[in-house]
Amino acid sequence: MTGRRRPPPGEPIPSPNIWQWPQIYEVENRAQDADGSLFAALREVVGWAGRDIVDIGCGTGFHLPEFARDARSVTGVEPHPPLVPPARDRIAGMPGVRVLEGSAEHLPLPDRSVDVAHARTAYFFGPGCGPGISEAMRVLRPGGTLVVVDLDATVGEYGEWMRADLPHYDPAAVESFFAAQGFDLTRVVSRWEFPDRRALRAVLGIEFGPRVAERAFGQVPGLSIDVGYRIHTRRAPSGLVLG
Repeated sequence: MTGRRRPPPGEPIPSPNIWQWPQIYEVENRAQDADGSLFAALREVVGWAGRDIVDIGCGTGFHLPEFARDARSVTGVEPHPPLVPPARDRIAGMPGVRVLEGSAEHLPLPDRSVDVAHARTAYFFGPGCGPGISEAMRVLRPGGTLVVVDLDATVGEYGEWMRADLPHYDPAAVESFFAAQGFDLTRVVSRWEFPDRRALRAVLGIEFGPRVAERAFGQVPGLSIDVGYRIHTRRAPSGLVLG
């Protein structure tokens, strides 16, 4: 998902894996963060208990129920219309949870209306995502936090596969970009656990090109993979803002 070319301004960035293979991506979502380390780190870095949160690029809404466990309200925003109905089905009957169609650059939310803006491996891939950062800052209340979660291509075998599949992707340049934009960085290693080898192969097949996917499948002897993540956080100014 990382390192793709950006479309013309105003058009959403395609997400080939979930847009083309939502059923396999559901398998991937269920496999991710098997030990809960990523969500634990998120709660430590930016808690959302009793707060209003927006999940930008929520897909089929997989993470919305987890946020809804203790958030005051949860809004999922998804740019790909076919994914909106299944996301709404997932959260049907959950009070304070909704899914809206929209994009990172055009969030369908009022100014200063949320405390946390979360995006996981969606839109915010480094240079070029400035408009989305500005839009997130618009909807955040003073002191609120934009939290961007992406895959860390410097860590482990998964990182090696990413670099092989995306030879022009520069992890250091992405980190430098976020640092220059005022983000703090937290690194996390999380375990993906699959129910069987068939599921593992299918997920690797939508994350990587055929050559790298087959190489990766051969390098995983069992059903689990350790995957590195980066959590980038930037807080909106607190107090009086003039202008």
